[in-house]
Amino acid sequence: MYMLTEMKDVVHVKPWYFEQDLLNVIEDELNKKFANKVIFQLGLCVALFDIKEIFNSTVLPGDGSSHTKVLFRYVIFRPLIDEILVGKVKSSSREGIYISLSFFDDIFVPSANLQKPFRFDEKEQLFIWQYDTGDSVHDLYIDIGEEIRFRVVSESFIDTTPIGPPKKSDINNLSISSVVQNKDEIKCPYMIIGSINEPGLGLLNWWRV
Repeated sequence: MYMLTEMKDVVHVKPWYFEQDLLNVIEDELNKKFANKVIFQLGLCVALFDIKEIFNSTVLPGDGSSHTKVLFRYVIFRPLIDEILVGKVKSSSREGIYISLSFFDDIFVPSANLQKPFRFDEKEQLFIWQYDTGDSVHDLYIDIGEEIRFRVVSESFIDTTPIGPPKKSDINNLSISSVVQNKDEIKCPYMIIGSINEPGLGLLNWWRV
């Protein structure tokens, strides 16, 4: 679920931090920059693990800050494909359910990956596994807030790096409706696709004796 990744970066230290311990300042600046950020094709940055090397600092003309190249290792959240995780059901719709790990919420289980047979309760907005014991059928609800065990089946990354402001000619052609539509189309930089369509997966209370 977690991995250590070696990274390089140039840390800018403001002059008013010069009297403080350089190592502590660099650690704080690296966590400010990377913690809880998604790096494209890498994963979610969680926390700084250690600093392997600090190179010489330089001060550029006209800039009072010091610039220090740093080699460090960061803890990255990126589960392996087929890894089994446990989270909590965050929400559900006819398309599927969203799962939260408290620190990461972009986990989606499509309806095609649910235990079968199932039905969707439009009033409650919940999925129901229609579990057949052989003698009768029991409705097992996937309730919001319940702990759920799932398998990671795929992942997707979207590069959300800003591409700069629109051209002047494009601004003239923008309508109010298109601006509102663009605001609604918020891209998720990193999403995990899960499945609960096998024995032992699904709500934890389904499998407790």
